[in-house]
Amino acid sequence: MDPKTKQLYLADAPPNVVKLEIKPHFEALTDKQKRYAHHISRASFLGTRVTLRQVSPESEPIYDLIITLYKSCKGEWKTLAERTGTSLQDLTSFLEYATQFLGNCGNYKGFGDSKFIPRLSQEALRKLASCSPESEKALQKAMTAGGGIYETKDTALMHLGYPQDGHMTAYYPDSPTITKEEISSIGDLLEKKKLLLENTRLRKTSTGDFELLIASAESNPAPANRDLGDIDYLDLEAELAGKKLKFVFGDYSKEMENISNESGKAAEYANNDVQKSMHEQYRRSFHTGSIQAFKESQRYWIRDKGPMVECNYGFIETYRDPHGVRGEWEGFVAMVNQERTRAFGKLVESASSMIPKLPWSSDFEKDKFLSPDFTSLEVLSFAGSGIPAGINIPNYDDIRQNLGFKNVSLGNVLSAKSPNEPIPFIRAADDVLYRKCRDPAFEVQVGIHELLGHGTGKLLQEIEPGVYNFDHVNPPINPVTNKPVSTWYKPGQTWSSVFGPIASSYEECRAECVAMVLGCDFGILKIFGFGTGKEDMNNEAGDVLYVAYLQMARAGVGALEYWDPQSRKWGQAHMQARFSILRTFMDAGDNFVELKASRDDLSDLEIHLDRSKILSHGRPAVERYLQKLHVYKSTADVEAGRKLYDEVTGVDEWWGGKLRPVVLEKKTPRKVFVQANTVLEGEDMVLREYEPTMEGMIQSFAERDI
Repeated sequence: MDPKTKQLYLADAPPNVVKLEIKPHFEALTDKQKRYAHHISRASFLGTRVTLRQVSPESEPIYDLIITLYKSCKGEWKTLAERTGTSLQDLTSFLEYATQFLGNCGNYKGFGDSKFIPRLSQEALRKLASCSPESEKALQKAMTAGGGIYETKDTALMHLGYPQDGHMTAYYPDSPTITKEEISSIGDLLEKKKLLLENTRLRKTSTGDFELLIASAESNPAPANRDLGDIDYLDLEAELAGKKLKFVFGDYSKEMENISNESGKAAEYANNDVQKSMHEQYRRSFHTGSIQAFKESQRYWIRDKGPMVECNYGFIETYRDPHGVRGEWEGFVAMVNQERTRAFGKLVESASSMIPKLPWSSDFEKDKFLSPDFTSLEVLSFAGSGIPAGINIPNYDDIRQNLGFKNVSLGNVLSAKSPNEPIPFIRAADDVLYRKCRDPAFEVQVGIHELLGHGTGKLLQEIEPGVYNFDHVNPPINPVTNKPVSTWYKPGQTWSSVFGPIASSYEECRAECVAMVLGCDFGILKIFGFGTGKEDMNNEAGDVLYVAYLQMARAGVGALEYWDPQSRKWGQAHMQARFSILRTFMDAGDNFVELKASRDDLSDLEIHLDRSKILSHGRPAVERYLQKLHVYKSTADVEAGRKLYDEVTGVDEWWGGKLRPVVLEKKTPRKVFVQANTVLEGEDMVLREYEPTMEGMIQSFAERDI
């Protein structure tokens, strides 16, 4: 890798460290609620090593190195530098790397999936690690495992993806020759068996057979506790005929045992029988490896309406599996912000009147909108590779369509920021208004995205042979083609299994488009406290709407950071989606959105968005795009959906060769959050907070004892 390219992969200097403020919300809880939150927080963070092992082989040894070094000096980093003869500059570079590593739970960015490496030399890091045999051993493992902490020679390995493309993945461990076709073939067979794959990894053995590694505390759970009963092997079919798939339980067994124990303790402090049953199903799932038990926990979770302490943890989001079916470990526990939740409650109440405004008929919408809980949360703990601004789960289509879902907006994540952050690509004339309205605009966007984006839509399905959830004899008219629909989901098929690798990004794009369309509704803006409900682009509601569109356009430009010119692939689902929406804005016509620069190198590029054309040009353009996205998803038309999405997210030479370098030059480090710990001191459950510094970040992890 040439030096200029290598610079792009260096750790942020300095990282953007912010504090996740939670103290007043935690202290408002009862003692029982605090203990309930404590055990969920422990369960979530006890999965840290699981997440690390899902990122890369070297991630866990790097984590051990960081924690070992902290313990060797008890947080007195300058003393450690003096003891080992390490310069203060090299020490700072290590702390920068360690902070970004912990904030992303691995050496690949949680938002972007590209590798980052330390700025200090290998020799300097060896010097720092010479303080103890334990740290030297951890460094040796970090240098040799997988791609290694410093490895940059193989450009493909700098990004997460399929092994056959040379990319890094730990979802298919020790399987460099496994192919996409083999992964698909095995997935299709297990789909027919109705075995879900979120808590699995897949290994190809030296004989050409395969092992499905299932996360569980038990290595040999009783057949009654297994999702496929007493089946230990499956004979593979089609091009894999003659090969076998073996089910191997006990992946992450130590971690799953500890997590399931904490789930049991959380159940003891539950506020009601629904919460208790929920955590008992969590415990059963993590102990036995049953995803059906996890699905049952999610059914109870939906029924746990309006809790003071909200949570969810497990193998949930499938963004980082290149095949889009295996979930990364994550978990959160949070306190409800009652004041902001009231606004979201009003949004839920308005849903039945808002959904008909979307560009599809009732044929492509749920028969009944199942009103969810929609709460504004203040996060106590969020374990995983990054913290989102909002969440809409569970991700199981049958639960969402038949039982419902929950939406949460993470208030203290939305509001956390460093002072005087630069905002590239925004005109000076827009800067003051942008800074004033970006938080409320984003809150509105997140609210609509989660509730009316992910919460809408119907999958046309043949649920079982001969049983349909729509009139297949007289199928509905496809508004894109004006012909009866001719495709739908067959028995056993799911949204993720049909759309595969593009499913996550495609769905995020659909939800973002819903937010851009319904964000133009002044009734919704009034719910959030802006304007009178009457259409007026010149009042506060108009300001928030303008900044919402401007913010999306800016996100679309910044998205180029997450496009890799070597593989010509996107590394982040949300950013690929936002790039496509920017392109939709620019295709709306009549100069609605333009990117203007006076210099040939584009270094002074700015976004020009005509506020007066949002309703006349912007919204209709997004509606046309959204209609296609939605109908193709509803009808399982993966061919048309993939063609559309590939075209609108394609990056040509101007975007990738000319503008992307400017984006990289101007990018600001993504925030990493210093989170508090809960600790039992005598009979009291107390909150232990840390400074929003690199040292504070490392200390917070070291004191979690995981």
